[in-house]
Amino acid sequence: MKLLRYLIIFLFFTNFYNVSFAKDPSALINEIVDEAAKVLSSDDPVESKIIKLNAIAESSVDINGIGMYTLGKYRKSISVEQKAKYQKLFRSYFLKSFSSRLVDYTNPRINVVSQKKINDKYTIVNSILEATSKRPQVKIDWRIYTKNPDMPLIRDLIVEGLSLARTQKEEFNSIIQNNDGDIDALFKTLEEFLIK
Repeated sequence: MKLLRYLIIFLFFTNFYNVSFAKDPSALINEIVDEAAKVLSSDDPVESKIIKLNAIAESSVDINGIGMYTLGKYRKSISVEQKAKYQKLFRSYFLKSFSSRLVDYTNPRINVVSQKKINDKYTIVNSILEATSKRPQVKIDWRIYTKNPDMPLIRDLIVEGLSLARTQKEEFNSIIQNNDGDIDALFKTLEEFLIK
């Protein structure tokens, strides 16, 4: 899926190795861009970079929050056991999705343009992924969860007006609906993706 290419960018702008970054959303992204560039321009093998980037996501991206959002209405009707299984599968799915696109973004250049506080829970940071000879300029908006101002978390990435979280939600809901509301069909799809 074309949108999955941008999941790796989603990771690049999260907290790196527990470094203490600014708590202002725009400053946070600017500082993390600099840290991520150091990793991406290093001579480390791809496998090593993936391990480091996965660690970043685990500590800074609200993977569980995104995962529950993508379940839509079904998150209210599944059992506690099914929810636990889904969260585990989604975390692995999320990490594999963006890490598999690592080589496509060896040195992304992102410029923060502005930010807008939506409410006490969310701030949108607007940025531009600079064009290269291989890709055009891309507008990227970051939806940052700021309910806890001391620990902002990225909840969504909006690429050229298209929400990745919403797109994933629609895809997952389609799988469940096409299987008569059976959540196990989604589990099977995620499991098949993970063993490829």
